[in-house]
Amino acid sequence: MIKFDNVSKVYGDKAAVDHISFEVNEGEFFVLIGPSGCGKTTTLKMINRLIPLSSGYIYFKNQPISSYKLDEMRWDIGYVLQQIALFPHMTVRDNIAQVPTMKKWETSRIDEQINRLLDMVGLPHEQFRDRYPSELSGGQQQRIGVVRALAADPPVILMDEPFSALDPLSREKLQDDLLHLQSEINKTIIFVTHDINEAFRLGDRICLMNQGRIEQIGTPRDFVERPNSEFVQSFIGNATIERLAADCLEPIPYNATYPAVKPETPVSELYALLAEHEQLNVIDTEYRGAVTRTSVFKTLSKGGAE
Repeated sequence: MIKFDNVSKVYGDKAAVDHISFEVNEGEFFVLIGPSGCGKTTTLKMINRLIPLSSGYIYFKNQPISSYKLDEMRWDIGYVLQQIALFPHMTVRDNIAQVPTMKKWETSRIDEQINRLLDMVGLPHEQFRDRYPSELSGGQQQRIGVVRALAADPPVILMDEPFSALDPLSREKLQDDLLHLQSEINKTIIFVTHDINEAFRLGDRICLMNQGRIEQIGTPRDFVERPNSEFVQSFIGNATIERLAADCLEPIPYNATYPAVKPETPVSELYALLAEHEQLNVIDTEYRGAVTRTSVFKTLSKGGAE
């Protein structure tokens, strides 16, 4: 779907992105992550030509991005920013309708799409489509930003740290909503974040960057079990059990004889505890289930077989 072939972006004598190559598959949730200034946002913005590349090639649908008319290409690539920047004088409906209108969709088709997407992200269209941005919370505005990016049914969505300005509860809820939405729409999503826990929770695969180069690409489990370097190991040092526990969690009754762990418990600590105890209770604000040795072994064996 998207392919980088030896791509660089140079400013003066500094390479913001330094000869990177990777592919994003159709329908994949692909996360770009790394420390501040590593080149992840520059990489994202080169896809829809907000930033021109200095060398190399980027392919979209097997064609170089330079071969597309700019406006038509951007219609096929939705874009969600940290600052949503909804038009304050327009209703929710009119904010979302911008690209479909430019593509000359019929009004009835636009309204049907808007209603469907609003309902899908938990904002009932009867209540929200005629509101103005000032009448929405930050989390609701962020949902409208996602809907706006999806309105013209693009095959690819770019998301540049869309949840980083939200409080932790709103951020977690939107992550849940995005995962649910992706299970229904199955778009190709390229998502930038600086938060390893968010990357582990959302990404099918993760691309960790450092100083403009790629340190490692792989699944969350690859990063935990097979880090490529000391930098990778250090960067994921604070990774939690959240993503792994999602596969291993058992809906069994709480047993107070076993230790309790939180979702933010580091994976290394999880494994150490399981070496001593058959079961661990996972507790956030409430009991969420248990991780057992058996469930972890089953999950790891499946990963090994694949």
